[in-house]
Amino acid sequence: MQSSPRVRRWVSALVGAAIALTTVTAVATTAAPAQAATGCNVAYTVSAQWPGGFTANVDVTNLGDPINGWKLAWTFPSGQGVSHAWSATVTTSGAQVSAANLNWNAAIATRATVSFGFNGTWTNANTAPTSFTLNGVTCNGPTASPSPSPSPSPSPSPSPSPSPSLSPSPSPSPSPSPTPGNAMAVVAAMQPGWNLGNTLDAIPDETAWGNPLTTQAMLRQVRAQGYKSIRIPITWSNHHGPAPDYTIDTAWLNRVRQIVDWSLAEDLHVLINLHHDSWQWINTYPSDPTTVMNRYTALWRQLAGAFRDHSSRVLFESINEPQFAGTSSDEQGDQLVNTLNTEFVRLVRQTGGGNTTRVLVLPTLHTSGEQVRLDALSSTIAALRDPNIAATVHFYGYWPFSVNIAGGTRYDSAVEQDLVGAFDRVRNTFVSRGIPVIIGEWALLSYDYTRPGIIERGELLKYLEAVGYHARIRNLTTMLWDAGSFLNRNTLTWRDQGVLDMQKASWTTRSGTASSDQVYVPRTGTIPGRTLTLNLNGTTFQGLSQGGTALSQGADYTVSGTTLTLTSSALTRLAGNRAYGVNATINARFSQGTPWQISIITSDPPTQSAAGGTTSSFAIPTQFRGDQLATMEAKYANGSPAGPANWTTYKEFWSNFQPDYNAGTIIMKPEFFAETNDGRITLTFHFWSGRQLTYYVTKTGTTVSGSTS
Repeated sequence: MQSSPRVRRWVSALVGAAIALTTVTAVATTAAPAQAATGCNVAYTVSAQWPGGFTANVDVTNLGDPINGWKLAWTFPSGQGVSHAWSATVTTSGAQVSAANLNWNAAIATRATVSFGFNGTWTNANTAPTSFTLNGVTCNGPTASPSPSPSPSPSPSPSPSPSPSLSPSPSPSPSPSPTPGNAMAVVAAMQPGWNLGNTLDAIPDETAWGNPLTTQAMLRQVRAQGYKSIRIPITWSNHHGPAPDYTIDTAWLNRVRQIVDWSLAEDLHVLINLHHDSWQWINTYPSDPTTVMNRYTALWRQLAGAFRDHSSRVLFESINEPQFAGTSSDEQGDQLVNTLNTEFVRLVRQTGGGNTTRVLVLPTLHTSGEQVRLDALSSTIAALRDPNIAATVHFYGYWPFSVNIAGGTRYDSAVEQDLVGAFDRVRNTFVSRGIPVIIGEWALLSYDYTRPGIIERGELLKYLEAVGYHARIRNLTTMLWDAGSFLNRNTLTWRDQGVLDMQKASWTTRSGTASSDQVYVPRTGTIPGRTLTLNLNGTTFQGLSQGGTALSQGADYTVSGTTLTLTSSALTRLAGNRAYGVNATINARFSQGTPWQISIITSDPPTQSAAGGTTSSFAIPTQFRGDQLATMEAKYANGSPAGPANWTTYKEFWSNFQPDYNAGTIIMKPEFFAETNDGRITLTFHFWSGRQLTYYVTKTGTTVSGSTS
């Protein structure tokens, strides 16, 4: 997602036997160059090997005095070489090798360990070295031979322990492996998926956009809820050196590798990419093709090498939401995406090893689901003749509903038709021809726990239920975009359990819903019966309950077809003392899926009063009295739309106006006044109870006044 401080073929087992771990231990009596008594424990591990190449990890534990600046040296017994290293500067002279610290890992306290790794080459044999020197002092000791791990694992950074409620939970049982060589099965095994949003894609670093450092406990929690894959968006722009090599920062690459390895350890498939690079520099491709292509290929060459022999459960995505500045048309943009995607596939395949059959994921221009964009990507995939390719698009729903503009407050037929149309197009274009599809991001654009009220909860639940169902019956893999609005990464709990429950149910079945999840009753006077329309979605209605107590059909409610009526007596009892707000919650139960929650809310008609201010600071005093704001209209005296998006009278929630229930105001944003004419504007506020309020503002330059008449 372009946010702001907002599939593979199964490969055979590793070729050849991996070299056993060698542990060398000694305490030297000779002083090191840093004038410290030096001793070391070196663990040298070959974690992956293939014809002509291997990956090794080296852990160096300091057994002497603290060190500030280190160099580890050894000689390869079989004449091996080093092709690429991380977390150290490695130099070779024939069979002799030295690895020196980087700035960030120069200090090693007593009994502390520093780690680095490299990809190496071999010809006739790959015998492990058995003698090392640390700062010129020899370390000698016995050898141990445990089984090597399947993929390189950098030294983990410190991470908080999981909360007590999570620690007893074991890791989930491994998922069955898909059939080798079947890309459709691989992508199917990734359903459902989850995005680690606004994290490694944040600019400039992992925590810059408000999320905490990623921990393995957090990934375990994601897997424990049933997610089977994780998309790790990564922005590389600020984490590599200059031309011509564009060398990726070793610390950053190791952090990415660590999170990938943690994800694999939790039995998650992993998708990595180039993310906000798309608009930071790749978008200049039309005007500077040589520089952009050189940078693009340099990054992917390094990434392909770094993950070449990782598990085939790791997938590569060429670029997130490709876009270009200065193109003459979207058709030209399609051609540029084709060039990048084609070069990406060629380059990754040439790096060999696991990358020869790894599933590669290709986007459309803007990751759009428009048919013309899908057709362009379809032509690219046909020309590649590669069986291990998946297509990806993003889906954020019908735009008026996704951001609450133009009266798009409900999950209605327009939203449903937009969803069905988008999913049908990708199924017909790709899935029906054996090409798997990943909906690499999906949610609603303005669903954000920090901006409550833009999307009404019940309408969100209907959308979640429908996305899960329509994706499932079309064999599409979906990856939820979560920048922190769904999983609270600080507490490792889900912000709304009902939202999670609805998603989880949608992965296997349907759930019943209703026309609303709110029933409003008056603060005083007689409470009449209220009706809701049931959306059965193939289920049958089973009854109502409050807590563990069933409500009585006939006395408390009646059902006629899909019309559910709550009686006056039941609502009077449920409303209790009728304090403003939610006084009771009941559940509608269906034959399958998750129950539908209905809130009984007491309210009176909201009121407003006169106010003055400026175009940069103006708020309307509002007594909400238990009601909730749904949307706002703005019109000039002649009835034409006022303010931004002047094609509709209904303005965008939060961007143009914002309720503040605690302060008792509706804030009119400077963005609204920036696009209005001087004079009188009629505002109509629509509330979820069905009530409306009319308010008048008059703008004169930067001065604003407001009144109820």
